[in-house]
Formats: sequence, C-alpha cells, structure tokens
Amino acid sequence: MLRRTKIVATLGPATDNPAMLDAIILAGMDVARLNFSHNSRESQIRRAHLVRDRARALDRWIGILMDLQGPKIRITHFRNGKILLAEGDEFTLDPSCPPEDGDQSRVGITYPLLAEDIVPGAVLLLDDGRIVLEAMGVQKGKILCQVRTGGELSNGKGINLQGGGLSVPALTDKDRQDIKTAAELKADYLAVSFPRSAVDINLARKLFVEAGGTGRIVAKIERAEAMANIEEIIEAADVVMIARGDLGVEIGDAALPPAQKKIIKLSRAMNRAVITATQMMESMIVNPIPTRAEVFDVANAVLEGTDAVMLSAETAVGHHPDVVIRAMARICAETENQDSAQTSEHRINTRFNRIDEAISLATMYIANHLGVKAIAALTETGSTPLWMSRISSGIPIYALTEHAAVRRRVTLYRGVYPANFKIKSSDHTVVNKEAVAELLRRGVVENGDLVVITKGDLVGIQGSTNSLKIVRVGELVEPVQGDPT
Repeated sequence: MLRRTKIVATLGPATDNPAMLDAIILAGMDVARLNFSHNSRESQIRRAHLVRDRARALDRWIGILMDLQGPKIRITHFRNGKILLAEGDEFTLDPSCPPEDGDQSRVGITYPLLAEDIVPGAVLLLDDGRIVLEAMGVQKGKILCQVRTGGELSNGKGINLQGGGLSVPALTDKDRQDIKTAAELKADYLAVSFPRSAVDINLARKLFVEAGGTGRIVAKIERAEAMANIEEIIEAADVVMIARGDLGVEIGDAALPPAQKKIIKLSRAMNRAVITATQMMESMIVNPIPTRAEVFDVANAVLEGTDAVMLSAETAVGHHPDVVIRAMARICAETENQDSAQTSEHRINTRFNRIDEAISLATMYIANHLGVKAIAALTETGSTPLWMSRISSGIPIYALTEHAAVRRRVTLYRGVYPANFKIKSSDHTVVNKEAVAELLRRGVVENGDLVVITKGDLVGIQGSTNSLKIVRVGELVEPVQGDPT
C-alpha cells in the first residue's frame, strides 16, 4: 500500500551531495523545502536546480516549497560567539550595539524598532524560549532586561514576545526579493512566515503573481495573532503549515496540542492542505533512531488528518537525512493502517452501527447541501431527530409522532420541533403527502420548497427508520400501480 501522508524535507548542507540527494528522494521525500532564513540565495537556487535534475534522473516527481524568512527578530553576534546568562543578571537588547560586538551585558538586535512594542513587565523569549528575559524598562531604543531563566546564549538566536503583539510587518525587503527568486525558479509552493491576518497572505500572493509565480501559497501559523485570525488566514491560503516552534513560544507549550488539532480540523473542513512541522524527529539530527515520543508525535499528526509532516534540521544539517526520512515514512505508513486513519472525517466523522442513525446523518448532509427548507422525521422514540440535531444546521427538524412522551422529549433537542402526527395509511405516497401537509399547516414551507422525509417501512416499530425521500412541495407523484415505494 502506498503511503498517503506526504513528507516535506528541508534541503541544506547535509543534502548537497548528489548521492545523498538521490538517497533522500528514494527514501520517500515528496516535497523539498528551501529555507530562505539560512544560506545564500545562490545556494538555494543551486539546490532547486539540483533536486529537479536528480528527480528527473530517478523518474520521480518532487515539489519545491520555498520558505520566506519573514520578520524573524534575532539578536546579532557576540565577540566570543556566545555568553552564559544567570538568573538575576541584567542584560540589554541594544539596537545601537555593533553587529559583532555583543558581550555579557548587551547584544544587538535585527529589528531596531522592537522597543516600541515593549512595556515594563513584558516577557521576551530567546532561543525558542530557552532564555527568558523580563523587560524592566526602555531607554532610547534600548530594552533593559533582567534574566528570569538563564543559560547559554549564542549568535543569531530568535526573539519572541510572550503572548504576541509585535508590530513588525510580515514581508521584509528581503522577502520581496526572495519572492521574485521563487517566481523565477517556478516554485510549486511559497511559504509566508509570521502572517498576522489574511492581508499578509493576500499581499504575498499579489507580489508572487506579479513576479510571474504560478505556485500555491502556504500560510505558516506561528504567531499568537494568527490563531486569533485563523479562519480568515486559512481561507486566504492554499496550504497551512503549523510551525510549532515560534507558535509554541508565543502561545505556550500547553496550548500547542489543541491549537494543532484545531488548525488541522479547520483546514480539512475548508478544503485546504495542511503541513505539521517543527521538531518532529529532532533527536535524529544526531541519532539513527527516533525517540518514542517522536514516533507518537508523527503518528498523532497522521491520525489527526494532516496532509504532510515536515523535517527541518533533521535533513538540512543532520547526520543521516535518508535514515530519518525512511523512519518517518515507516511511521506514517504503519499509522495509516489503523481504521481511524482510513475513515473520512470531512463534515461527518462517524461510523454508523445502525441503519436509522445512518439515515439521520445522511439526511442532514443532503439538507445542508441542497437548500432543503424543512425536515419531517417520522419517529417512534425521538432517536432519529436527536441524531439529526447533532449536525449544525439552520434547517428546522420536525419530529412527527403520535406519542405524547416523545413529543415532550424532543423539546430538549436543538433545532427539533414536536408535531402530533398519526400514520393512518400503509401507502407511502399518502404518508408523504400528509407529512408535507403538516408542514404546510405550520407555515414552514410553501409550494416549490424541498423537504426531506424520513420514516420506516415497518410502521410503529422502534428503530425501523430505513428510508429518506426528497420531495418538492406541490409536486408529489403518485406511485406506479404495484410499485411498493
């Protein structure tokens, strides 16, 4: 069986050897990611050409995803490459510090206006949250901090504001140039880093198209603001990437798992592809086998319905890129054998054990997609309209029953309305007409409206609902003589 979950692998120095590139293609890479946050423009162009050449030679199809750096705010460099901070130390983020002149007391930053977004008490997270600084004050563009969580801090580490709220624009001047490069290379996908709203996605698409790009746009969800605008961002994009590194720093680790589930569910419901990314197999940068936690992480993403899982440093700078791809492919394929991974969850994610339950949910799918005006559910117990009411809809569900207890029961069910109705004929066409007449009497339908009627062949028997009929009010047709339907 072919693996259905796709693997995105980041190219880098570890994959520059053509033999290794062949190995990762044969191991199962489906999409090659070129990360414009690292290495030169020329090296990424060279990799794009090389991966296409090797894919052609191996008779494989490999997509290319070009990932913009975006407004990632970083510290600059230290004189000695790194420092060691201890809890309680005073430390300054100083845009006036020369780029190579950081020391134990201060370091430069790549975004000179950062101080404008900082207030005393703000928490700044460096190196994916490994270093925690509290802003004590701002002085002439300098952010005066005290170390809350110390450790080793080295050159070029990222800076995040806990809770989000940085005003830096989503597309930098570098990004705009890289968009042109992506268009020239005919990139299949262009990933937009740190979007805050659909506006950022739409701007990137506009610039990409103007540059001659024909690929699809990937929205990387990595800001707290993006979660607040998640639906509009998904709508504007073609693909969504759950970039769990920066997103986890901004919203907090504990909030990350439910955020991932929400993004995958929304993306699938909105017919967008979704990539789950960051630290999926990180231990394999060095080790030849994954940790059990990493195995579960990949498997859970597959079970949640992700279209693709992504490798970053594991393949870009790892010791054995082909081994990690084979491991990831093996986990995906095995997980896909589970029943839960083979059941569609698009709109309706339930496997039915009863015919009447299946009829109920099928009714709601039809009604929601066909412009049905009302539903008439002939019921003995109220179970059928109860199941119907579990599907969100603005369409009224009328529980037609002769049993007073059932009519009382359904008053609690969302969107269900009781109606006194006694079946007096064994002729199904007559019953349909009487059901529609009840809806007409209540003023909920008129001639020309579509109505769905559900009922069972065996009148008066609980759990016997086994049919649904779509009728147009005023156009019921008499059955052919001898036709029992």
